[in-house]
Amino acid sequence: MNRLLIDNNSRSLYVDTVPLPAASSHRLSNIDMLRGLVIIIMALDHVRDFFLVGGVEYPMADPDVSVGLYITRWITHFCAPVFIFLAGTSVGLMAERKSAKDIGAFVFKRGLWLVFVEVAIISTAWTFAPFGEAAMGGSSLIILQVIWAIGVSMMILACVQFLGPRFCLYLGAAIVAGHNMLDPIWPVASSLEGNDIFWAFLHSQGTVVIGPFFVEVVYPLLPCAGIMLLGYGTSFIFSKPAVARDALLITIGVTLISIFVLLRYFGIYGDPNPWEIHSSGPLSTFFDFMNVSKYPLSLLYFLATIGPMAIICAHANKINGWLKETLVMFGRVPFAFYVAHFYLIHLLSVLFGMVQGFEANQLMHIFIFYPEGYGTGLVGVYLIWGVVVAMLYPFCKWMAKVKATRKNWWLSYL
Repeated sequence: MNRLLIDNNSRSLYVDTVPLPAASSHRLSNIDMLRGLVIIIMALDHVRDFFLVGGVEYPMADPDVSVGLYITRWITHFCAPVFIFLAGTSVGLMAERKSAKDIGAFVFKRGLWLVFVEVAIISTAWTFAPFGEAAMGGSSLIILQVIWAIGVSMMILACVQFLGPRFCLYLGAAIVAGHNMLDPIWPVASSLEGNDIFWAFLHSQGTVVIGPFFVEVVYPLLPCAGIMLLGYGTSFIFSKPAVARDALLITIGVTLISIFVLLRYFGIYGDPNPWEIHSSGPLSTFFDFMNVSKYPLSLLYFLATIGPMAIICAHANKINGWLKETLVMFGRVPFAFYVAHFYLIHLLSVLFGMVQGFEANQLMHIFIFYPEGYGTGLVGVYLIWGVVVAMLYPFCKWMAKVKATRKNWWLSYL
């Protein structure tokens, strides 16, 4: 159960089960545990999207939002940067036993595959309307989220890794630390036209109509590519002995959190969304303080999420039993979980709406077009989240077993 390694034969980018000495197994089970944790948390945010009454897309923008809703949204902030970072880490660990040429070819092809999945498979799961959304004039909605960002970042990494891990580390750090200097230079995406859309997709959200397709970029690429390069360049940390590795992870985590607090408090740099003291009380002020920018992933966003996760990863060794085993299992098959959970959540939302008295065709859309009066409260969201995770457990367990026991080349793409 705890013996893990990246599959040499299928060249899987994710951690699979193969016989290896305990030291390597322990090292990689921590990574899988972290990946499993964030992907389960991610499912909560998507359940909230499809089920919360009133359709509050970004509740953190309101400093007077309820504590429960704020926390529900904030904890999901960990998902994207951790997932992107660990994708880079996995490639770095693969580099211990593969040539740069082999890694470049595999990672580039996997990146292309992920972009296709985002465009053709995940976007369909969001909308259930691959041939056109009536509410959008018949255009087919393509949503470029974290999977597209990971895919394109992989293609970039496939090329840059030829220059070595240290170069990737420095370049990634420079991008993550420096991209917010572009905040005052590039205007908001809504004011961009023509070829400027290309630049907007790198650093701010944007939309563009391409024939029958309405393309919406949710995750701008530039900071995501930087985070992946950082993950690749720091993968050496997981090759260290457990004591040295965990001590270094704690040091990194505390350092990142400290830098976040200082930069955020003094408003020096790192996020385009400043905070202020609110007359409604310290809780609203704290909410505003922690409301860092996700689109694009700001430097402060990176510090506030990767820092705590580094500390959690360092303490993963102390967690045992069914909880860790379950998280590790989910962390072995994150791609399968990701694709399946979108279709399951949307399907359940259609059934839930029918129980509430709506027609099925009223919910065969992305959630922003759901009818007024549909949905449930926050407690209901958490209950449905639990149902979604429980329903996906048998499928993911089966998929993990398949990837552990079979060596088919196509398994590296699942």
